[in-house]
Amino acid sequence: MKTVAGLASALILIAGGASAAEPPRAVIDTGRLVGASQNGVNVFKGIPFAQPPVGVLRWKPPQTPARWQGVRDATQFQLPCPQPINADGRANGGGVSGATSEDCLYLNVWVPPNAKNAPVMLWLYGGAGYLGGAHLGAYNGTSFARDGVILVTANYRLGALGGFAHPALTKAAAPNEPLGSYALMDAVAALQWIQRNIKAFGGDAKNVTLFGQSAGGAMVTSLLSVPSAKGLYHKAVIHSGAALRPGQSLADAEAAGAKIAEAVGLPGAAATVEQLRAVPADKFVTTQAARSGTGAVVDGRFRTMATVDALKAGTEIDVPLIVGTNNGEGGQEPALAVVQQAADGAPSFLYQFAYVPAWRKTEQPNGAPHSAEIPYVFASLNTAATGGLSRVTDHDRAVSERIHSCWVAFAKAKPVGNSIPCAGGFSWPAYTASGDQVAVFGEAPAVQAAAKLPKYVPPRPAQAAAR
Repeated sequence: MKTVAGLASALILIAGGASAAEPPRAVIDTGRLVGASQNGVNVFKGIPFAQPPVGVLRWKPPQTPARWQGVRDATQFQLPCPQPINADGRANGGGVSGATSEDCLYLNVWVPPNAKNAPVMLWLYGGAGYLGGAHLGAYNGTSFARDGVILVTANYRLGALGGFAHPALTKAAAPNEPLGSYALMDAVAALQWIQRNIKAFGGDAKNVTLFGQSAGGAMVTSLLSVPSAKGLYHKAVIHSGAALRPGQSLADAEAAGAKIAEAVGLPGAAATVEQLRAVPADKFVTTQAARSGTGAVVDGRFRTMATVDALKAGTEIDVPLIVGTNNGEGGQEPALAVVQQAADGAPSFLYQFAYVPAWRKTEQPNGAPHSAEIPYVFASLNTAATGGLSRVTDHDRAVSERIHSCWVAFAKAKPVGNSIPCAGGFSWPAYTASGDQVAVFGEAPAVQAAAKLPKYVPPRPAQAAAR
């Protein structure tokens, strides 16, 4: 990915001194922006952080976006990346409904008024790697910006458009050109955009926290061992995505890609680059065999090893971590494994989210399910479709503000100490092997021993269906 040398010092923030009647404006490396003031914070939506990954740029590393003339309107979200969409208008499992587009590499920024050297957080959404989008109400950054943190959400390529290898692509690639893991490359491109441009919004490029949930959390886990990501972020949070899986070899990924090519009507391994890029994007996302792509590829170029191997070797990107899961979904063991292996470096913090609101206990009898923590961490219960909307109580909001305050404190800390000071006097200690500490966020936060947490029992099929 190309960068614009020497431009950082020229980036300026116009938003800070604007009157209430004037919309916020900013100048970044590709041109001028005008955003909007909403709910007491400044919001810039639909900013391109890479060129559209279409045509010859499909299955290519993200490229620096082109400059534009005049002032770009940044008041509307851009479309999410291609994914299966319900014809009846209902949101899919990633929360997305309506139109999608292969031209989808855009990000959104929520900014505190008069921000100066504000900490920055970049969010990577979940959705099993083939669903989701950066525009959802659950990911509304208003509360983070209200509390002094710049919140960035970014789209990344999904399914076989975001993870794909094929012999024809390998043959056509330039020497040392990254292959296979295009969604991860998109995340790195968003981090590079932050390094080049966040000063224009009053942000501190030396205090960036990368966080994500489910597939997004798995991406954060993977980025702990991607060489090109080193130095682009300084802290990380893994929500229900501490997947320490072995890496897939390029040869195995190419074999999987050949099967995907067959599934979309091409001659398998014999398909040409031109044939692959001529297939409509929707065909890749609606063909069952192609939805999930080829998986995480260790290509020896972009990814040199899987994070599970980097942790064992002690070569991971050593940054302070928050890692955890929800009590109604399982997955505590992988989260514990990550903090245990990372505990000899920068501080690591383990959590379990265990809050189920009173009005949802019938729906969630086994505890907080997958994704339940997101509107609480974002303090976005008023905008999240899964947050309950009119059913939300003041007690729910109080629970949300407590856990949200921990994430804010972690983002602001520079450096991160051996505890996170949260609202209400709650102090969250870093994990140690001797202490085995985990913060449990239930009716009130409490520190427990991870070994004493109740073991997760998968729900019976009837209960699972009721979710």
